[in-house]
Amino acid sequence: MAVGKEIKKKIGSVQNTQKITSAMQMVAASKMRRTQDKMRQGKSYSSKIREVISHLASSNPEYTHEYMKDRPDHNVGYIVVATDRGLCGGLNVNLFRSVVKEMESCSANGGNVELGLIGNKAAPFFRAIGGNIAAIVSDVGESPVLANLIGGIGVMLEAYKEGRIDRLFLASNEFENTMTQKPTIRQLLPLTKEHGEAYTHHWDYIYEPDAKQLVDGLVVRYIEAQVYQSVIENGACEQAAKMVAMKNATENAGKLIDELQLIYNNARQAAITQEIAEIVGGAAAV
Repeated sequence: MAVGKEIKKKIGSVQNTQKITSAMQMVAASKMRRTQDKMRQGKSYSSKIREVISHLASSNPEYTHEYMKDRPDHNVGYIVVATDRGLCGGLNVNLFRSVVKEMESCSANGGNVELGLIGNKAAPFFRAIGGNIAAIVSDVGESPVLANLIGGIGVMLEAYKEGRIDRLFLASNEFENTMTQKPTIRQLLPLTKEHGEAYTHHWDYIYEPDAKQLVDGLVVRYIEAQVYQSVIENGACEQAAKMVAMKNATENAGKLIDELQLIYNNARQAAITQEIAEIVGGAAAV
């Protein structure tokens, strides 16, 4: 029964695939818990330094950093945080679509766009659409190191200082829960008050030794902290999306096995019926 053997072979192949996707689902679940712990650990620092910068942007400081000075919104830069690997559903694609939509809006107004890309999956996509890529950071890994990100961040900051871009945005996935990861584009430069915050008064900090030295270091540290936290959070999003994708793949493989098993049973029953008919026909002829 050649047909039955072929179906049996397909069932075995799908079962092997199901075992792989099931194992990948469990591995992603384990990694997700670890990356969530890292994300939570950095969240408090990232939120606090963002609050301090928001206060500075709303105050009347004795020293104003160039990153705090508003500019005409013409040329734009994006730091895009993607994953190193695939098999995570539409996580990267949804983020890339959001960035491309913003890029098209900027280009329609006559502005230029520069890109700083983090993660292996970002470069091939933006090269394919003809994006102006200024920096690439690849092979970030599951335990990102800030020192490996500073080079790409520095290129984009230099572009801002030189006036090649007037706005710098950070595009990454925001972790809401295991089932939901939201593409988010947030402005990094120029530094502004956080949306939704309303201050009834203005103030300034007391600086020691001097405002320039502290603010210069603080604003760079703020940008590095925001990018690093986004990379960590994007890692948690990657593992959550991969876990869900592998879970769906495992369930789909089970459904396909059931369908193939039904086809095999029908083919086997038809073959048995055919053999019985041949035996009965032969006996009648005798």
